[in-house]
Amino acid sequence: MWRQLKIALIILGLFTVVTGMLYPLLVTGIAQAFFRNQANGSMIKEEGIEIGSELIGQPFDDPKYFWGRLSATSPFPYNAASSSGSNYGPLSPELRQAIQTRIEALKAVDPANNQPIPVDLVTYSASGLDPHISIAAANYQVLRVARYRGLSEQQVIELVKQFTDGRQFGVLGEPRVNVLKLNIALDSVK
Repeated sequence: MWRQLKIALIILGLFTVVTGMLYPLLVTGIAQAFFRNQANGSMIKEEGIEIGSELIGQPFDDPKYFWGRLSATSPFPYNAASSSGSNYGPLSPELRQAIQTRIEALKAVDPANNQPIPVDLVTYSASGLDPHISIAAANYQVLRVARYRGLSEQQVIELVKQFTDGRQFGVLGEPRVNVLKLNIALDSVK
């Protein structure tokens, strides 16, 4: 029995070192060497100051900015330490109230906009952290952003096109717009 226990403890120690120390160090080293930006959170910096991650949504509610998807994370929106969806079913009164509140907010800042509101502007993302909106959601907001910033509609449309990412690997998903990158670009337009 002692012989078997000794072998088991040696194997436990060996695998603890290999899988608990060596492997994580190797993977971290490779990530830092070849994928430094992604390994460090894909942070966007302005004048050396980190202002957000291109992978995590940010809260925007000022009419001069494009708004992203709703976030259901707690205790505050877009909390990267608490990724989660709302878990509300389609018949949930809480979901209907959240959608109605967002519709009212969108209508309040742009009452003349009679276009149908894209679903991704009024529903939660699955992770609560989605940094992208659909092209339809961006186009819905173009006139409002142009008006509040004193820009032409064409200037804003060109920025939306510039910050539209295509399908992943050319086939997966839909084209999408990174809200944080687009809003940073808007702030740089004089």
